Amino acid sequence: MLLSIEEAVRLIGKNEILHIAGSEDSLAKLPKGKWIGGTIPYFMTELGGLVAEEKVFVTGLSEYSGNVEIVTYDEGHLKNVLRDAPENGFTIIIIPAFSRCHISYAENAPNYEDMFMKPIIGWISGVHLDDLGKTTPKTFNGETGEKSGEKAIAMHVSLPPNKFAEIGIINILEPGQGDTLQFETEGFSVKDCLVNGLKTNFADYLVSNRIDAKLPLVANFSGSMVNVSIREINNPEKIVHLYAPVFLHTDYHIAQPVSDYVTEFMTRLSSEEIFPVFSCNCILNYLYSKLEGKKTGHLTGPMTFGEIAYQLLNQTLVYLEVKEVQG
Repeated sequence: MLLSIEEAVRLIGKNEILHIAGSEDSLAKLPKGKWIGGTIPYFMTELGGLVAEEKVFVTGLSEYSGNVEIVTYDEGHLKNVLRDAPENGFTIIIIPAFSRCHISYAENAPNYEDMFMKPIIGWISGVHLDDLGKTTPKTFNGETGEKSGEKAIAMHVSLPPNKFAEIGIINILEPGQGDTLQFETEGFSVKDCLVNGLKTNFADYLVSNRIDAKLPLVANFSGSMVNVSIREINNPEKIVHLYAPVFLHTDYHIAQPVSDYVTEFMTRLSSEEIFPVFSCNCILNYLYSKLEGKKTGHLTGPMTFGEIAYQLLNQTLVYLEVKEVQG
């Protein structure tokens, strides 16, 4: 829920366990306590999408938690994040955009020990788009008061034996019926690709085919559609920069256009019963689908520079549920 600084301070003073998103100035005003935070001023609230520089979005976790551990990770130790996670519980992680941890997690997380065995969800912190290049995204360790533009922050939450955590995604984008694209190198920046097996410069392909750069690449990973969004087409250098890495031996397609994000999203949402403990959505969905003032039901939270549901995602809503063990 979106709160004033004063309201958030009162919750921290009650020793509540919290996840908090807000501007750097807002987060810096909060006292030490059992919370983690990341910078972003864009939110999806019960009132709709909005920008709020002087408020914070707070997710309370006290009712779900047993033991809670807050850990800061640099690039060298990020691979240990799931080793440190509880056997039954979940981890919420926040990573600063454009940091070495961001790149490392995006490229290596699928191979981390215990990945896909222990639930990990989170997001990439950002800044107001007017401040890109002027300030850097941050993470906050509420327990120590440390803020960082390079380190990831994680909250490991243990659950009692009668409960378990489950992560879900809502991605309304589907692969189009056009060319099959593959890449011979992995990473956030690519020069060449294979178009139906034929080597082609990727920037030239996008330009000559008049591909809308708002449409991501989409690949099928074990039944889940995973997006890779286009950040920039650098024509002079013939390089395409991406918001997430592409991987080898993977078939990608340009996504089919979506005419009305909110209608498509609500149609998908109405077919599922979701009771989220935590959720976040993508800043690109906010921008491209003009979500300011528009509502997306009860799935609220920060609009981020990248979403994490095990691995890094783009243009996707991710959510966490805590459920009762049946039987």
